[in-house]
Amino acid sequence: MANPSLFEIRSIDYVPLAERHGKVWHLSPIWFTGDVNLATLAIGATGIALHINLLWTAIAIVTGCAVGSFFMAFHSTQGPQLGLPQMIQSRPQFGYVGALLVWGVALVTYVGYNALNHVLIGQTVHQVIGVESHTVLVPFCLLAIALALVGYDWIHLAQRWLAYFLIAALLAFTVGAFVTFRFPAEEFSLTHFALAPFLAQFFAAAAYQLSWSVYVSDYSRYLPPNVGVRASFWWTFIGVMLGGVWTMLVGAIAAALHPEAGITEAVQAAGDAILPGLGVIVLVGAGLGLVTITGLNFYGASLTLLSIADSFKPLRSTLSKRIATLAALGVGTLVIALHSSGDSVKAFDGLLAVLLYLFTPWTAINLVDFYVVRKGHYSVREIFNPQGMYGRWNWRGLTAYGVGFTSMIPFFSTSIYTGPVAALLNGADVSMFVGLPVSAGYYLWVCRSLDIAEERRLAIEADRGLESDHPPTSVGQLKPIDHGTGFSWRELQDEK
Repeated sequence: MANPSLFEIRSIDYVPLAERHGKVWHLSPIWFTGDVNLATLAIGATGIALHINLLWTAIAIVTGCAVGSFFMAFHSTQGPQLGLPQMIQSRPQFGYVGALLVWGVALVTYVGYNALNHVLIGQTVHQVIGVESHTVLVPFCLLAIALALVGYDWIHLAQRWLAYFLIAALLAFTVGAFVTFRFPAEEFSLTHFALAPFLAQFFAAAAYQLSWSVYVSDYSRYLPPNVGVRASFWWTFIGVMLGGVWTMLVGAIAAALHPEAGITEAVQAAGDAILPGLGVIVLVGAGLGLVTITGLNFYGASLTLLSIADSFKPLRSTLSKRIATLAALGVGTLVIALHSSGDSVKAFDGLLAVLLYLFTPWTAINLVDFYVVRKGHYSVREIFNPQGMYGRWNWRGLTAYGVGFTSMIPFFSTSIYTGPVAALLNGADVSMFVGLPVSAGYYLWVCRSLDIAEERRLAIEADRGLESDHPPTSVGQLKPIDHGTGFSWRELQDEK
């Protein structure tokens, strides 16, 4: 392990080059394992619950995961290039204070996911060993917070080791399913197609994968920038795509075999039909995956909460501040979980729909800014400067977000509201395909007035000597990476 300290010290601050470490392939197991959990199994059962057959459910899962994972993996590449957590990177697009818009949405996402995770683990433990659901919530929460507290290196290590067990469990279920189960022919018929439920499964999978975008580069920001964009993209995409598709398909198969059962009961029954006890093994693995992904959520939520606090009063990253935010988030999550109804999966589907609507404009704006407008050239110092070059309120990003979100409203399809276009499509939701190009196109249009060359010059000047501002958290703990003397890596890239 690169850091011998038990607790990670850094939070929303810049990771200096001397502390960059790790291998780019480590991105695959962290996101593979992150996707193998009880919540992912539940997402895979969406299409079956809406009465489309197994074949069309599988097609919707694969294509939906591909779309969501594609955008998520591009966000992952930002971490090594900037050395910053994901959410703090929104300041150049939305402003020092304006970024609170997306941070608020991200915080709701973290707490919502974790509350659901607590409910799911309670239901699963009750089913497997008969313990009352609420009795396991506090220990589960404390385990997840402990993982978030020790931080980046330990999270990566836990995800890598757990991946071996999860691959073995999924492989046993998959091979056994092919050998054991015989489905009716109509489950694989291409003629049994219904647009609205197909899109519901598609967008559930896409939104679930896209939701990792709010913190994906939190777990790549310690990598050295020379790992490259292409490698960090593909290692992230492979891991999250494989984990998401595989786990959702297991959930779909179990739901197709036992359509009247809950997802945990269905998975246990399907696994035990293959080999007695296999269902419990799969659920244990998915439960362990739920512990680690809840820890990741707490970690990202802590960084987001610190980013919000930093917008009102600039703060210095300390371990005590991380502990305080994690404690507050743990209490809030437990309160929600203890007061949640048993029909948590249905509520989760509604949360996913809302998150898809809220994150679609942000992901378009953030990626277009990074890859097209500014091409990865930012000033780290100015991102943390309340009166800096990115402004307190960036009208370009905020109006692009508003325009993109508004353009999606006629295409919304939820239990609360169905837009006129969605009604014409019999409830089919295609809002994501509208929001992405509209948000990206409008943002590009309003950024024509930016003097990118001058901004790049100012960014280089502002970050001159940046590394000396951020000494390693422990003297000599890491071997320094030689990237030159006194200049940021961006300037070195410009000179090449």
